[in-house]
Amino acid sequence: MPHDPYAALRLPEFRRLLSARVCLTVATQIQGVVVGWQLFKLTGDPLALGLIGLAEAVPSIGVSLYAGHVADSVPRKKILVPAVAVLFLCALTLLWLSHPVAGRALPQGGLPLGGLHGVQVWPLYVVLFISGIARGFLGPALFSFMPQLLPDRTALANAISWNSTSWQVSTVAGAALGGALLAGGMATPLGLDVAYGVDTALEGAALLLFVSIAGRALPPTTGEKLGLGESILSGAKFIFSNQLVLAALSLDLFAVLFGGAVALLPVFASKNFLDVGPTGLGLMRAAPAVGTALMAVWITFSPLRKRAGRKLLWAVAGFGLATIGFALSQNFYLSLFLLFLTGVFDSVSVIVRSNLIHTYTPEYMKGRVSAVNNIFIGSSNEIGAFESGAAARLLGTVPSVVFGGLMTLGVVAVTAWKADKLRNLELGAGKQ
Repeated sequence: MPHDPYAALRLPEFRRLLSARVCLTVATQIQGVVVGWQLFKLTGDPLALGLIGLAEAVPSIGVSLYAGHVADSVPRKKILVPAVAVLFLCALTLLWLSHPVAGRALPQGGLPLGGLHGVQVWPLYVVLFISGIARGFLGPALFSFMPQLLPDRTALANAISWNSTSWQVSTVAGAALGGALLAGGMATPLGLDVAYGVDTALEGAALLLFVSIAGRALPPTTGEKLGLGESILSGAKFIFSNQLVLAALSLDLFAVLFGGAVALLPVFASKNFLDVGPTGLGLMRAAPAVGTALMAVWITFSPLRKRAGRKLLWAVAGFGLATIGFALSQNFYLSLFLLFLTGVFDSVSVIVRSNLIHTYTPEYMKGRVSAVNNIFIGSSNEIGAFESGAAARLLGTVPSVVFGGLMTLGVVAVTAWKADKLRNLELGAGKQ
């Protein structure tokens, strides 16, 4: 049967889900660019950027295992809608906090960053903490709800590819749009209001789209009755009993944890480095996602099958090398290209990992397994951001990113040596 690259897109409810996720991702990227720039300008401290990741990761990790249990116990739409509603309210709060009326006037000569400055940055972290709780519940529910919109598993791989492609394209759009809105509004007292306003509007659109999708009953189980504790831990037990899935998750976890430089991009955009301002920051935030999106489109039309495991290992090694090159670059356009390459290489890892988890996990356990995946991968971005900020303060910005890239190469070497099933993985060849 010939490969149909548009199989999943022919389903109306899948298209609505994809559209909702695009709105949510664009909004999240705008918010990430603006909050990062705002906090760095208020504090001048790279650790403040790392604390953004920590403020989101701690609550997300804290609720993840329970959220996975809930996603396998309650119809998933009943989790998606409230979680997105909380994210919408968080965006609305950031919009309010950015308004000069929300707090005291800035000191003379200060930038138009609203009523928060000096020690008053803590309300931003409180909002991010609450959004981290919502994302902790959203992740497992969204991961396990998506396959329920498909009539059968024949369109699953195609749905995963389009899911990844749309996420990366919206990441590009959100980062670039965030930088443009920030740059265009900085000259006015209400500069942040416009950016946070667009963020809020997109969160609201995502909420309406999720509401419009019909709910689905939970998949049938094997009949086993687990206590709350057993149910919460069953996702972790499943992953740790499967060498193939565990190796792929571990590889991605440590690569993102050590090798990511995204949290420090406001520092690289500053006058002490590339001196490109908020517009350049938006472009640098978008560059990895451009690479990931283009590679995801390529994989959608030419799926990974043969030697997928070896390609995954080479891709993560390439990610580490490109990260080191970015840290050492003193040219803005070379830096953009190297960030683009990190996205190209990362796309391979994301798609292989998603295929493995969806293929090997029973439908009735996908919420719990996805929760563990979120701890491994979703929160590694935020914990990696904290690691980057702390390392930048201790080692300096450039040495900390070089160190992270070298650690990524070390993780690849150990995984290639120890995980023979992943090294020999052939997608589409059946379960191993």
